[in-house]
Amino acid sequence: MKKMHFVGLTLVLNMTQIGIALAGDVDPASVPAAKQTISKSYLTAKEAAALKQSMGGKALLVDVRTPAEIEYVGVADMIDVGIPYMMDDYTAWDDKKARFMMSPNSGFLTKMSDAMTKVGLDKSSPVIVMCRSGDRSARAADLLTQSGYTKVYSVVEGFEGDQAKDGDRKGQRVVNGWKNAGLPWSYNLNKNKMYIE
Repeated sequence: MKKMHFVGLTLVLNMTQIGIALAGDVDPASVPAAKQTISKSYLTAKEAAALKQSMGGKALLVDVRTPAEIEYVGVADMIDVGIPYMMDDYTAWDDKKARFMMSPNSGFLTKMSDAMTKVGLDKSSPVIVMCRSGDRSARAADLLTQSGYTKVYSVVEGFEGDQAKDGDRKGQRVVNGWKNAGLPWSYNLNKNKMYIE
């Protein structure tokens, strides 16, 4: 009987920890407009890592950056799949942003559905979405929410983090984010997790 009480207590504690991880500590009112989502469900990079670790295969961590970003900037060791929300268009230039244009990935929702099915998850399973700094992940989270996914969390800091506003490193992405939090990442890519059209 003692063993059953212990197992029950362990289950309650684990579910409580998962609930805490799902809630996150990010105050939705503090999230910049460009990073806000319909669901108002946000995680810091550390919270995203903790949630993924606590839930393992029962939550999907998706990197929505472009394949080039992942290849040259690095990737979180914990991601399940890379599915770009936007794709670089090397035939057009964005004067306002001083970069190549980006276009929505028309295959995003199909690839997401495929990834969820592959690991036995559905639209009610937690999905953690991460981009460079939180803007694209917010848009991807909105698209997923509008498509019936019920537990979508945007990593507000992204993989690289926000830019420093002043000091010697002004303009560099050194403020927060997965890399700056000391979370595991590398330049080594896993072909089975990468986006291949």
